[in-house]
Amino acid sequence: MEALKKNIHYTYKDYESWELKEGERFELIDGFPYAMSAPSPIHQGISMILSRLFSNFLHGKSCKVFHAPFDVRLNAKGDNDDNVVQPDLLVICDKSKLDDKGCNGAPDMVIEITSPSTARHDRLIKFQKYQNAGVREYWIVEPETKTVQACILENEKYFVKPYGEDDNIPVTVLEGCEISMKEVFAEDE
Repeated sequence: MEALKKNIHYTYKDYESWELKEGERFELIDGFPYAMSAPSPIHQGISMILSRLFSNFLHGKSCKVFHAPFDVRLNAKGDNDDNVVQPDLLVICDKSKLDDKGCNGAPDMVIEITSPSTARHDRLIKFQKYQNAGVREYWIVEPETKTVQACILENEKYFVKPYGEDDNIPVTVLEGCEISMKEVFAEDE
């Protein structure tokens, strides 16, 4: 792929035209491309468990869970959106947001699993983007400390509640859903 220029503002239309090498992925934040590294085995294990737990709960229901790579055009500007992310997991209940390219608008829930290289980005930059876009629930899963920050949108601001590895976390956007962190972090031992 031709080197991306730092002084150019990119949109989803540009993003779609990039010829990437196999395994190469990017996100766009305010029109700036961010390279994404391959997830670690621990990251993948946690992602798979969470995906299974959410899929099992949502079986036969209208909401659906998706996993990366899956483009989310956060601001619902279609090809002109300059914020395109690929969350580790996301839940979408409004099927009108789905198209053949991914999600056009804020998902109901997003889960990011941090790594040493992404933790700051997930806690600060994506936190702000998800909050501003109206993502109703955002979990930041920290494999190293076996903790989760559950961010619940209230009055356009996130209220953050911390959870540990022995906790069950209620999913506020999915009535009746509760996720056991013991199960999520079990394979890490």
